[in-house]
Amino acid sequence: MPSDDASRRLADVRESIAKAARAANRSPDSVTLVAVSKTHNAPAIQPLIAAGQRVFGENRVQEAQGKWPALRDATPGIELHLVGQLQSNKADDAVALFDAIHSLDRPSLVTALARAMDKAGRRPACFVQVNIGDEPQKGGCAIGSLPALVKEARAADLPLAGLMCVPPLDLEPAPYFALLARLARDCGLNGLSMGMSSDYPTAVTLGATHVRVGTALFGTRP
Repeated sequence: MPSDDASRRLADVRESIAKAARAANRSPDSVTLVAVSKTHNAPAIQPLIAAGQRVFGENRVQEAQGKWPALRDATPGIELHLVGQLQSNKADDAVALFDAIHSLDRPSLVTALARAMDKAGRRPACFVQVNIGDEPQKGGCAIGSLPALVKEARAADLPLAGLMCVPPLDLEPAPYFALLARLARDCGLNGLSMGMSSDYPTAVTLGATHVRVGTALFGTRP
């Protein structure tokens, strides 16, 4: 992607976030844009870094290990978020590489992450992923299991940042975003990781603190 293209796309997304935030009487600075770079190689990511983006999201630990160490060496201050499912046996690698993990969804992962953090002396922020539409094919903790999982994560001293969700495809996302915001309030959590390329302005008006945007920044995935 040419760098002027990257700058334009980044400016457009940032402007949409700012507009939605202002409409909800929020500061645009209260929203973190996570540029989802999964499946994109380093040459495709570099123009966005050059345009000033510093927070990126990846779906897979292994893919991130292959490209981010070199990119981070070249540009200090990059923050990396894991936005895809995490297997418990990859907890050590995830804790070593990522600054935030958006897919905490089960007690076994609480245990694995707590152990990995103690070992590494690193404490990435954790978002509990909620299966907000109760979809069997999606990851995330069931709404009914959420209070117990949050309690367990707190007992394990994980740095809980908030909740994350992916609403059902082809349905109006606003009710699901509003529900996630209510669940977060009930759990005493402030962070809301919600909203992607198709619906992030709606998510921002409903309280998103982190939006995960890929296609609007990178174009359609290869």
